[in-house]
Amino acid sequence: MRDFSQNHSALALNTASLGHNLEGYGAGWSPEQVIDACAARGYGGIVFWRREIGARAQEIGDRVRAAGLQVAGLCRTPFLTGPLVPGDDAAIMDDFRASIDMAAALGTRVLTIVTGGIEPNTKGPIESQKTLADRIARAVDYAAQREVSLALEPLNPVYGGDRTCVMTTQDALNVCDMVGSDRLGIAVDVYHVWWDTTLPDALAKAKGRILGYHLCDWLAETNDMLLDRGMMGDGVADLRAIRGWVEDAGYTGLCEVEIFSADNWWQRDPEDVLDIIVDRFRTVC
Repeated sequence: MRDFSQNHSALALNTASLGHNLEGYGAGWSPEQVIDACAARGYGGIVFWRREIGARAQEIGDRVRAAGLQVAGLCRTPFLTGPLVPGDDAAIMDDFRASIDMAAALGTRVLTIVTGGIEPNTKGPIESQKTLADRIARAVDYAAQREVSLALEPLNPVYGGDRTCVMTTQDALNVCDMVGSDRLGIAVDVYHVWWDTTLPDALAKAKGRILGYHLCDWLAETNDMLLDRGMMGDGVADLRAIRGWVEDAGYTGLCEVEIFSADNWWQRDPEDVLDIIVDRFRTVC
């Protein structure tokens, strides 16, 4: 395993950790403020959300690189299945391609897929996973043309129904196999996979297919399944073990801190949050 105790250049900030993924949360920092603050602290990269970028993708990407950082990824595609999709099939695919275009303009090679939930009039995840694979397959060549890879992220089963039809790492690998493209891989988020006792075996099958690794913690007394993630070290996830399995599968990229925390971390001074992230990354991750 890599030793981060003296060097945190592999650390990336997902701007959701400052509340930027949802309207009305956080301190309202501009992308420029985030970039400058991360650069000053020696972060290696930043992952943005589409709602922050608007029509400024190339400008923001250039600003990140000028500051010596990487645009480590973009969150996210539209939901591709389930009750929260953005309209009919044509609308879904149009928004999917728009998210790929934004990732390309930012200059990032990784676009995260959060799948969406169970298709109306179906039961269980399998039929929805087939629909998901079909829609990804219809976009993956376009992503390749734009030099963007797609990172399929399984979500904790608590989100099964409306937000995800892919709930384990093995589920995500199965969908990758259905699509059969080297432009599709997986993102491993501690919040969503920490509980899965089959995770070591699944990650051993994921060699060369891990495109992102996301850090936070699961609080034993969580108050909100969506908006009460823990800072690394405050919960019950075995962070070192999970990173060991991810790195054994060949992942050597940035480690992205992504903390949804409406009543705790999003209420704090972003300067302090960024400093604490650095400390926790060096000491417990």
